[in-house]
Amino acid sequence: MIEAHHLTKTFQTGRGREVRAVQDASFSVGPGEIFGLLGPNGAGKTTLLRMLATIITPTSGDCIVAGERSDEAPDRVRRHIGFLSGNTRLYQRLTAREVLRYFGRLYEMDRAEIDARTEELVDLLDMRPFLDRRCGSLSTGQGQKVSIARVILHDPAVLILDEPTLGLDIMTSRTILDFILEARGRGHCIIFSTHYMTEAELLCDRLGFICGGRILAIGTKEALYDRSQTNNLKDAFLAIADRQAVEAVSGEQ
Repeated sequence: MIEAHHLTKTFQTGRGREVRAVQDASFSVGPGEIFGLLGPNGAGKTTLLRMLATIITPTSGDCIVAGERSDEAPDRVRRHIGFLSGNTRLYQRLTAREVLRYFGRLYEMDRAEIDARTEELVDLLDMRPFLDRRCGSLSTGQGQKVSIARVILHDPAVLILDEPTLGLDIMTSRTILDFILEARGRGHCIIFSTHYMTEAELLCDRLGFICGGRILAIGTKEALYDRSQTNNLKDAFLAIADRQAVEAVSGEQ
């Protein structure tokens, strides 16, 4: 469903310097698979996900989503994608129902489709108690549920989730994690970025470790544990990152 080929993104700073946020990232994710992207702040996770979602254009490399090249047909690619960030904002004066109707129209859904899909998502995400309240009055967790409903309203084949449980309480987080597992069961292709190792260990079929804009390793949890001689993702990431740093220094000498 997603193929990333040597994606690179370089930004120009105000002082004329170049910052390479992502360097030569390549991987693929299939239907019915959750691919976890793990790395520290500033590692390039969000930049990489935004390139996959066609929000920003790669400096080089390309991406194929559901058979469409993002550089050749970005509008068609977006129809296959639902993108969610941990800091997604909602229209504060609209109710949750009105937000979904508005985005349904953007997705070119008719009123009957929007209403039927809204009813499905209200039950799935337990939104009925606040469906007709303005978004400005919702809690963080309630707002995140509305954001998820907005993202999946058109039932996209590919979900790109950038830290979707950031700052949420344990009950709301559980609802969202259950939704992600349910989406995998229905054959969705999911890329999932998180800081929480327990979430990654619970959800992800394969993982990619990213640091300094480079993908350091890709594999199942078991393969990464074997490679790093560890038994948890935190230690596996640190061991592989440290090894890569030593090899980089050795290569420069």
